[in-house]
Amino acid sequence: MRTIILLVISNVFMTFAWYGHLKHANSALWKAILVSWGIAFFEYCFQVPANRLGYQEGINGFQLKMIQEVITLTVFCIFAVLYLKETLRWNYLIAFGLLLGAVYFMFKK
Repeated sequence: MRTIILLVISNVFMTFAWYGHLKHANSALWKAILVSWGIAFFEYCFQVPANRLGYQEGINGFQLKMIQEVITLTVFCIFAVLYLKETLRWNYLIAFGLLLGAVYFMFKK
């Protein structure tokens, strides 16, 4: 559970680092890059411990990556709707459901 919490926090930082600047497209690109790098530092402060903890607790690398991708999409969907004011379309939800199916098979023994 600690791994999941750390990954969620990490992905909130990552999403703002990678996509937050889209609402400020008029600012200089170099500024967006510097700000994004500054935010990404905090992403790594949570991502690295999350992966290490999860791996030590028996989650393998493939499973960690799949968990991270689902969390990333979940966080991004919320971000895109609330921050970027984009519409969440039906085909996005189906694609997300297929990814959840991939998670199911990733953890099936």
